[in-house]
Amino acid sequence: MSRAATIKRDTKETSIQLTLELDGEGQSRISTGVGFFDHMLTHVAFHGYFNLELTAKGDLEVDAHHTVEDVGICLGQAINQALGDRLGLVRYGSAVVPMDEALVQVVVDLSNRPLLKVSGRPLPGPAGGFDGQLAEEFWRALSLHAGLTLHVLLQAGDNDHHVLEAAFKALGRALDQATAVDPRSRGVASTKGVL
Repeated sequence: MSRAATIKRDTKETSIQLTLELDGEGQSRISTGVGFFDHMLTHVAFHGYFNLELTAKGDLEVDAHHTVEDVGICLGQAINQALGDRLGLVRYGSAVVPMDEALVQVVVDLSNRPLLKVSGRPLPGPAGGFDGQLAEEFWRALSLHAGLTLHVLLQAGDNDHHVLEAAFKALGRALDQATAVDPRSRGVASTKGVL
C-alpha cells in the first residue's frame, strides 16, 4: 500500500499544493518563492528518501512567515495522512549531522503527541534572508500537524547557513528512520496499543 498524501491549502495569505510519498527516492520539485527554504526542504526530501512536490504562493511582500508556517502545516498533515494508522512504524528516529563547524542533532517520535523543543546554541540569524525564527515556525507547525515530538539540539556552529542546513538534513534522516516499517512489529510501537 502506498504511503502517500496530497494536501491543498488556500487562505487569504497562502495557496499551497503538496504531494508527499514516504517511500520514495528522495526526489523533489519545490517552489515556495523563498529560495533558501526551498534549499532546506530539498535536503529533508533527499535525506529522508521522500518524494516531495510542493508549490506555494504566499504574501511574500509582507515577509516569508505565512508561507513557511503554512508549508509546515501542509507537510505535517501529509506525513500524518501518509502514516495512516501508524501500524508497524519504527516510531523513533535520531540523526546527528555535521556541516563543517556546525553540529546538529534531531530526534523525533511519531507519538501523536506534538511537541517542539529547540535547545543548545541560540537560533541562527538570517541566512539567505531566512532566519532561525522562520525555521522554528516551520518545525512547530510540522510537529503539531504530523503528531510529532521533535527535538532540535543545536550543538555547535558559527555559520548560520551551516547550522540550518545541518538541522534540515538531520530532520530528513530522523524522519526516514521513524517512518520506516519494522517487519517484526505486530501493531503500533507502544505498550498502550495506540499512538
